[in-house]
Parts: sequence; structure tokens; C-alpha cells
Amino acid sequence: MNDSDASQGKVYRREQAHHDRVDDDALRRLALAVLDTEAGAIADLKARIDAHFTRACRLMLACRGRVVVTGMGKSGHIGNKIAATLASTGTPAFFLHPGEASHGDLGMITPEDVVLALSNSGETDEITTILPLIKRLGVPLIAMTGKPNSRLARAADEHLDVSVREEACPLGLAPTSSTTAALAMGDALAVSLLEARGFTAEDFARSHPGGRLGRRLLLLIEDVMHTGERIPRISADAPLREALLEMSRKGLGMTAVLDADGRPVGVFTDGDLRRSLDGAVDVHTTPVHRVMTPGGKRVQPDQLAAEALQVMERHKINGLLVVADEQLVGVLNMHDLLRAGVV
Repeated sequence: MNDSDASQGKVYRREQAHHDRVDDDALRRLALAVLDTEAGAIADLKARIDAHFTRACRLMLACRGRVVVTGMGKSGHIGNKIAATLASTGTPAFFLHPGEASHGDLGMITPEDVVLALSNSGETDEITTILPLIKRLGVPLIAMTGKPNSRLARAADEHLDVSVREEACPLGLAPTSSTTAALAMGDALAVSLLEARGFTAEDFARSHPGGRLGRRLLLLIEDVMHTGERIPRISADAPLREALLEMSRKGLGMTAVLDADGRPVGVFTDGDLRRSLDGAVDVHTTPVHRVMTPGGKRVQPDQLAAEALQVMERHKINGLLVVADEQLVGVLNMHDLLRAGVV
């Protein structure tokens, strides 16, 4: 065993002994202390939602290009998330790595943009190196730092103070409270801009078409309904036996019931079938209109699929008729909404 192995062994044994002295209650106390410290850091930000904040918002609202967010290390991780939040809530934005900016990526910034730079110290070398170039471009610079007198803060057109009294890390070394405060300030910016722009849930869904929210807000009934030959339908005067065969062929647990002009007058479902059999109805001679549910719940093809789900849940049913201009154009059931990801 060499000296390095022996040293590592001592470190491991010392750490293991320390682990053994920390009980579950101590772990919970440590976690609660972290949350209290970070909650305090966020609470302190309230007093800094001032004229500097509103002017920073105005610079972003007036931006005809994009908000270019930059930061190094942990500030870079937070900046990346802020850029993503801005972009998904109506403010075009992207993240620019300050180290790469010095090697050509600064060309991604145009005169129409606004730069949002994050640095807790305000003295990060990679940021201060590109400051003269940003100023030369003449683009507005918003700084988010924990040091109002830092080089970055002084160079900025607007400075957002995200300083904290202490880090949640007991060593005061790992960025914890400071990154939480910066992230919260970024969220405050994004949401304030969202409201100012009149950004709606539908706008949000358009930038998230693959997510559940996008499907709920953008998918129309006509996108998922059964049409043409897949629609179960039967004449109102047809015997119940034919309705059962139609339901079996189409496999939707229901069939639309139509009058002589092809207009829907009701629906016959599995529930109606059970009630009919309980009443000892003759399936060969009883016309379906005598045992159907008159009218049936209806929706239109250009309604949102989410609206169809609300109708089904409100009336505790699994199927709907889709009607346009009094004509049956489709049918829809709960399984269709499940497959489409609306439920």
C-alpha cells in the first residue's frame, strides 16, 4: 500500500465515523436550516423589486431582438434556466456561454438584443473580459449580481441586486442561497414580462406542443374523433338487435341513433343495453328509439378536446356525438382522449 492509498483510507474512516454520529433527526434539522436560509434570501428580494427592476423589464419589453443570458459556473446553470423560462413565456431568449463568447460566439449578439449577465461576485473573468465588446455593440446590459459595487454592476445599464446574507452551505462556500435568489429574480422577470405582454395559456401551449398542456390546449375534437365508416350509427326504427351488432362491429360501446333524414336523435350505449336487458326487452322486435338515450350529449368538431373531456366528466359518460349543422360528423369516447394524452 502506498502513501496515497493509506491517506485515502484514513479519510474514508474519518468520514465513516462522522456519518455514524449523524442521526436522522440531525439530517432533518440540517435540511430545515437550508430551507429557512434560502426562504429568507428570497424574502429579502421583495424590497429590491424597485425602479431598477421595472427599468430592467422595460429594456426587455422594448427589445426587438432576443434576451441573451450569460453566466459562468453555477450562475451559468441558473442563467440557462432563466433563458429557457423567458423563451417559453413569450420573451425570445437564449443562453450564451461567456467562455465561448470570447472565441467567436459573441457574434450571436445583434444590435437589437439585450444582454442579461449573471455573476454573484460581479467580477467573473469570463464575463468582465467580454464587457468592453458588449458595450461596443451598444446593446443594453442588465446585470444580476450579489455585489452592487462590482465591475459588472457598475458597467450595466440596470443592476438587479440578488445579494444574500449567507449561503445555506454551512461552509459558506457552495453557491446555494445565492443561486436560489438569482433563480427567483429570473422568474420574477419572466412572469412580469409574461403579464405585460398579455401572454396566454394558448400562447404557452404553442411553444410546448409536445407536452400535456399543449395537447390539452391545442388539440381539437376533429383531430381525434371517429369519422366516416368508423362512426357507429343506426336508424331509430331499426330493431335493437341491429344496434347491438353495430356496437359490436365498431367497438366503441355506443351507437348514434339517426332519424329518416340522417340527423342524430339519440344515442344507445352499453348502459342503455344493460337497462334494456333488465327490463326483459325483446332485442328482435323492440325498435332502438324506445330504449335509447334521447338527444345524447353533443359537441362540435372545432371545440377543444379538453372541452369534450369536461363534458364527459361532468355527466359521467364515456362517449359523445360530434355534430355540425345538425348532422353527425363523428363520435368520440374516453379512450380516444386517453390515447391523445388529453386525460
